Amino acid sequence: MIVSVSLKESRLAAESDEEKNESEKRGRTIVRTSLIGIFANVLLAGFKAVVGAASGSVAIVMDAVNNLSDAASSIITIVGTKLAGRPADKKHPFGYGRMEYLSAMVISLIVLYAGITSLQESVKKIIHPQTPEYTAVTLVIVAVAVLVKIVLGRFVKATGKRVNSDSLVNSGQDAIMDSVISASTLAAAAIYLTTNVSLEAWLGAAISAVIIKSGIDMLRETLSEILGEEASADLARKIKADVCSFPEVRGAYDLVLNNYGPDVYNGSIHVEVCDTLNADEIDSLTRAITAKVYQKEGVLLTAISVYSYNTKDLEVTQMRDKLVSILKENPNVLQVHGFYVEKEKKAMRFDMVVSFNEKDRGKLYQDMLRKAREAFPDYHVTAAMDTDFSEE
Repeated sequence: MIVSVSLKESRLAAESDEEKNESEKRGRTIVRTSLIGIFANVLLAGFKAVVGAASGSVAIVMDAVNNLSDAASSIITIVGTKLAGRPADKKHPFGYGRMEYLSAMVISLIVLYAGITSLQESVKKIIHPQTPEYTAVTLVIVAVAVLVKIVLGRFVKATGKRVNSDSLVNSGQDAIMDSVISASTLAAAAIYLTTNVSLEAWLGAAISAVIIKSGIDMLRETLSEILGEEASADLARKIKADVCSFPEVRGAYDLVLNNYGPDVYNGSIHVEVCDTLNADEIDSLTRAITAKVYQKEGVLLTAISVYSYNTKDLEVTQMRDKLVSILKENPNVLQVHGFYVEKEKKAMRFDMVVSFNEKDRGKLYQDMLRKAREAFPDYHVTAAMDTDFSEE
């Protein structure tokens, strides 16, 4: 039996002005942080471009290009945040929150492109080397750039984690990496000034390789989120605890969460209740569960499926305990639920949760079902192989 809850009605009932304000505040924070990043990176890029051209340092010039790509990333973050904040409409009833993932993907592509182009320039300099000319002003500017990027990177990354923005986290991580790159430029300058050995072109190539790897890592993480990742175990535990806080609910199972942007989840769940509840009581219960989970966790349960369990027969309880002990001898059988027996029809049904750790889940399911039928030869035993999508 499935009790579906209207998405529109639940949103209107549970969403408050305070929650809307929090969403708007988050957007403003992301935009403000991105603007700070744009200003700092454009300023650094300008200084580094002038210094790099004057000194003939390809590493400093490549670093300036990387700062410009960081500024472009911040612009894309702002655009993505604005688009993600658009309200849901007929074409996209779950909103535009995933635009933030797309903006994070574009940022990773920009970083990747910057790394590839800088590698090309560095290779040219290796083939046709140039001798750099460092001055005290050059080194001071690069040193200041290192400090600025460290402070900027830590600030942007910390803000991104606080507001759950992958775009800001990526930008902050990239800035921290830039500080290391700029520091290595200083090291190359020191080597040249003390030994007269120029490592500029080779350092530029090394910097490019680091940038390319960073871009690939960012792209992999973002694509994984777009594809759909497992919800956090902590969130799943909280939701199940909220559901099980109702005295009528003996267990909560099969939680499925669909992500539609940072901190935007819709989902479904199965609850186990006694077989004496009527339709009116179940309807009231599922509505109360939906409201509580949305209020506490910000997750909208769009469907709640109901399992019933026997309450009037001690023998059935003993049968359930026997079945569970048999099936859970295998550690990859995580759970048995939805157990119900119809004695008159000699029918037994249940769901069996099989772990993703099992190499052949289908074979394990068939083996366990055979054991169940051998244990209860007088019953027609049926079982569904289930999946715990919040499996830890």
